[in-house]
Amino acid sequence: MTLTTYLLYLAAVAVLVLSPGPTMLTCMTTALNEGKSGALAAAVGSISAVLGVMALSALGLGALLAASELAFTVVKVIGAIYLIWLGIKTFGNTAEAVDIRSAPADGGRRLRTHYVRGLLVGSSNPKAILFFTAFFPQFLNPAEPFAAQYSILALTFIACEFSVLAMCAFGVSAIAPVLRSSWHMRWINRVTGGLFATMGGLLLLSRRHA
Repeated sequence: MTLTTYLLYLAAVAVLVLSPGPTMLTCMTTALNEGKSGALAAAVGSISAVLGVMALSALGLGALLAASELAFTVVKVIGAIYLIWLGIKTFGNTAEAVDIRSAPADGGRRLRTHYVRGLLVGSSNPKAILFFTAFFPQFLNPAEPFAAQYSILALTFIACEFSVLAMCAFGVSAIAPVLRSSWHMRWINRVTGGLFATMGGLLLLSRRHA
């Protein structure tokens, strides 16, 4: 892999990770409702999902989803149902943002909950597996060792993705005190809940080769 190829890849990744999506929305919503630590836990969960998706793509699951309409549909429906359920739950959440200065005794359990939520949201889209299956080979040199190149691409993507999610967590949690009134939080949760449900609906209507 040449430096020019890597820089092109880096530019493409920057555009991708800066594009709003379910994982970014999860991180921002968690930062507003639960604080910075919860948002970072969700971000780590999302990164774990990305790692899993990359591994599955490397192992050939992407080819299976591309070839099997049934396999793609099953994974798609499960992911869409989860996003819609998360949207309904967020829409109905009327709780105010927590005061991060007074962490509850069960803080560890809450962080695990946010981690799992980020993991599930990051794993909800089967098109991500197809994307990495199609995206990475464009920057791989077949004459060079596959594992080293794939690792560089994967680590670069993860570093960029986590950096963006961490900035979202810190930035949104910084303005959360201004939005702590129940009126603000109620409408923020309604909007984000609607966006989650919409993303789930769009995923449900998507096709393999769309």
